[in-house]
Amino acid sequence: MAQDPRHAPGTPSRGYNSTSIMQSPRYALVAYTNDPVAEFVRQLRQELHPDLPHLPAHLTILPPRRLPGSELSALEAVEDICSKAEPFEVILADVETFLPVTPTVFIRVAHGAHRMRELHDRLNTHALASPEEWPYMPHLTVAKISSEQLAQQAYIFARDRWALFAGSRHVPLSGLTFVREEEQDRWVDLAGITLGRSLLKR
Repeated sequence: MAQDPRHAPGTPSRGYNSTSIMQSPRYALVAYTNDPVAEFVRQLRQELHPDLPHLPAHLTILPPRRLPGSELSALEAVEDICSKAEPFEVILADVETFLPVTPTVFIRVAHGAHRMRELHDRLNTHALASPEEWPYMPHLTVAKISSEQLAQQAYIFARDRWALFAGSRHVPLSGLTFVREEEQDRWVDLAGITLGRSLLKR
């Protein structure tokens, strides 16, 4: 779940989409975007669901999960793995939906999707390992809607708007953010990670 954290660990920060609260905290690795695509998604979400929290645009590398071990062990694993991964670029393709599995509207990643999968597979081990609820698919979430009917309407609206988007669909992926769920729709940024470099704790 999306990066540009500016908060100390444990401080409520930018939202990251979630659907439920576990007794133990969940964690995720996301790549926030700060480009015309991010602004497009922000405006689109406001038009689709102005009452929902303003979640930042992001690419999810590791979907939400509970850790098999400690938070510190997970951070150390993130640092080690990401220090050996080089930055890369992805290119966004079409708006799609996960219907009928989930009422989620998203923008599919085309070029660079294999790099995201490789990074996901390398990270989803040991201190970060968790069974995935769904097969991993590189994408940028637009919105998770409350029903299939509304999701279908949102999909058509987002598809038509995205077709008119004149900005670059190239998204650089040079860093990740390790986040922890505090409450529903509320996540905190624990650490920023620059690919190919050491962990940058906030």
